[in-house]
Amino acid sequence: MNRFKTWLARPGVGSTVILAVLLLAVLPLTLDAFRLNLVGKYLTYAFVAVGLVMLWGWGGVLSLGQGVFFGLGGYAMAMFLKLEASDPASTAIQSTPGIPDFMDWNQLTALPWFWVPFKSLPFTLIAVVAVPALLAFVIGFAMFKRRVGGVYFAIITQAVALILTVLIIGQQGYTGGVNGMTDLKTLLGWDIRTDSAKTILYYVCSITLLLSIAGCAWIQHSKFGTLLLAMRDKEDRVRFSGYDVAMFKVAAYCLAAALAGIGGAMFSLQVGFMSPSFVGIVPSIEMVIFAAVGGRMSLVGAVFGALLVNWGKTVFSESFPDLWLFLMAALFIGVTMAFPDGLAGLVENKLKPWWRARQAQRRQIRDDVAAAQAAYPEAAAGRAPGRPKPARTPSGGRPEYSPAGGQS
Repeated sequence: MNRFKTWLARPGVGSTVILAVLLLAVLPLTLDAFRLNLVGKYLTYAFVAVGLVMLWGWGGVLSLGQGVFFGLGGYAMAMFLKLEASDPASTAIQSTPGIPDFMDWNQLTALPWFWVPFKSLPFTLIAVVAVPALLAFVIGFAMFKRRVGGVYFAIITQAVALILTVLIIGQQGYTGGVNGMTDLKTLLGWDIRTDSAKTILYYVCSITLLLSIAGCAWIQHSKFGTLLLAMRDKEDRVRFSGYDVAMFKVAAYCLAAALAGIGGAMFSLQVGFMSPSFVGIVPSIEMVIFAAVGGRMSLVGAVFGALLVNWGKTVFSESFPDLWLFLMAALFIGVTMAFPDGLAGLVENKLKPWWRARQAQRRQIRDDVAAAQAAYPEAAAGRAPGRPKPARTPSGGRPEYSPAGGQS
């Protein structure tokens, strides 16, 4: 038991266990299928927030274009699902059966060559991670090798998000244009639109997210994580120590991109569509806000930040359709001003010290009571100090008195 308590007291372990219980037990037992699917949608954004913790919180590199990698992963999975939904029997009324409907509308007569590999699910799963990571490697290598960083790198990532959005919308015949890819129905013949399927996908998303958090926590405690922190605080000192700072930044950027791609793929599966509205500048900035609200140094905090912000968007838009944008802005500003380190900073700097002080006070009271009982055993037994014990008869009863008034 003591060993378990020691393990639970390690940094980040207790909060991860609480998150796992919340995601795998509390929410599925308390929410209906519709609300649980909404939480699953929120958790797909949490993958991006976790990646930003590694890139921004630990590596000191702020990217405002993570929606690019989220969209690439989502489009990769959506391409597989769309091809499965576009079998010749389902598209018999088209001019060219067997291709997605938006291709037929744009007068394409054959499936483009880069769509063909996405008929394979294993290839698609590899592409979900590899395509975002490859693009991140190209961008990161080009920028970090030239020591481009700070606000300049953030602006460049925004430009990349804008370019990809324009490209997706402009190539309507290949990507579905502004409408995106819709009507995603099955995964290897399994209908993903049913409530039971959405519940299963929620568990898959939750478990994958928890495994991602565990992997990132392992990286944080490794030599690579230590170097990321050192580069964030004293980059020149790390460079002068002989390390290739640029390649370490590229690695962190690729890791964040791969996590965002996984989140995008889970989004396509749970929501059933993917569009360029999740790729551009605005969603990319929102993803940074998730990490900032939760705490850019905390993996679990980033998940709670994504849940809180998206839950606020849902509740405010349902209850106050005319004011919800202002309420969301007030939430962002209020949290960042009141808690600069996010929700995780609130827990670490306020709640934990208060709880430790309260526990210490309780221990002190118990120690004082124990000391008093040791010093005055008569008082602990309920008798006044120095008062003799009452006389007892051999039978254990009270002393008897004679009729004359004397004690017998």
